[in-house]
Amino acid sequence: MKIDILSLFPDMFSGPMHESIVGKAIEDKLLDMKVTNFRDYASNKHNNVDDYPYGGGAGMLLQPQPIFDAMAAVEDENRQLPKGRVIILDPGGKPFNQKMAEDFANETHLTFICGHYEGYDERIKTLATDEVSLGDYVLTGGELAAMVMIDATVRLLPGVLGNEESAPGDSFSTGLLEYPQYSRPADFRGMQVPEVLLSGNHQLIAKWRRKQALKRTLQKRPDLLDKMEFDRKDHELLEEIKLESSDKNND
Repeated sequence: MKIDILSLFPDMFSGPMHESIVGKAIEDKLLDMKVTNFRDYASNKHNNVDDYPYGGGAGMLLQPQPIFDAMAAVEDENRQLPKGRVIILDPGGKPFNQKMAEDFANETHLTFICGHYEGYDERIKTLATDEVSLGDYVLTGGELAAMVMIDATVRLLPGVLGNEESAPGDSFSTGLLEYPQYSRPADFRGMQVPEVLLSGNHQLIAKWRRKQALKRTLQKRPDLLDKMEFDRKDHELLEEIKLESSDKNND
């Protein structure tokens, strides 16, 4: 995968994006990432990239010319690749989630445009295929949001995690929160690993994990269950969970 990033602060990416999983993906040549400072494409003598908004108002807006020209340079450099998705980080965009990360991971080329100051000149948004928001809060710029989205996307690329079973079992990948997991020792300061996980019975373990994922989601994020389609076994497990919870509350 090729990822291009348009930003006024390219040095922000030099640390986080070269460590851990993303850094290993770059090292293993599973990911090619380049950050372009769109200030380099400003056509005025002071290299300004922002100006006051027409009609008045607080703050400064990013001007279209530097970003349009930087985007043209990125497209020219990658003309052998499909254009792919162009993502603008914007508070008014569609909320980022796991499904979007999975969609991005299927692309050959992604370009992230990171805003700053008060926002974008509206015409810049015509460059984008996607307007995406990390959440309902305001960040100083789009760089941190882009890093989060890139991390969530890159870890889904084939070969990045090493264990191909890791990503599909993550929280939200199945629509549910992940089931509890344990490692050695089996007894740590009196806290025991559930016996079923020590049984070696893979069918029982799979059932226990599914039930625990449903239970954890019901307790912590019940809203996620509204979006799920369950089979008969899931409905039976949910009834068991609710009955157990009711019995516990009556004790």
